[in-house]
Amino acid sequence: MIENNHLRDVFDAIADPTRRELIHLLALGEEQPLHELTSQFDMGRTAVSKHLTILKEAGLVHDRKVGRETRYTLNPAPLREVQDWVAFYSKFWSANMLRLNQLLEEDEI
Repeated sequence: MIENNHLRDVFDAIADPTRRELIHLLALGEEQPLHELTSQFDMGRTAVSKHLTILKEAGLVHDRKVGRETRYTLNPAPLREVQDWVAFYSKFWSANMLRLNQLLEEDEI
């Protein structure tokens, strides 16, 4: 697996459905301010900000100040670790299912 030099594990960061939705929202558009992201959830600004901090610690989100406003963008690169992990197990299950099918076919003969 890829070594993760961030403060927080990417898998931990994406484990929460709210954070996955934030990633989705940021993937759909350009840079978004906190107040726009907050309007998409049934929670306060502080709660959304905490979720964004976790995503930032995992390297999944970049932020920048524009005046008094904080704007966020997605950094999808750390998701490669998740993709690689899923790809490994996808190959694992495909190979095992192929072997199972072969065994079942041999039993039918």
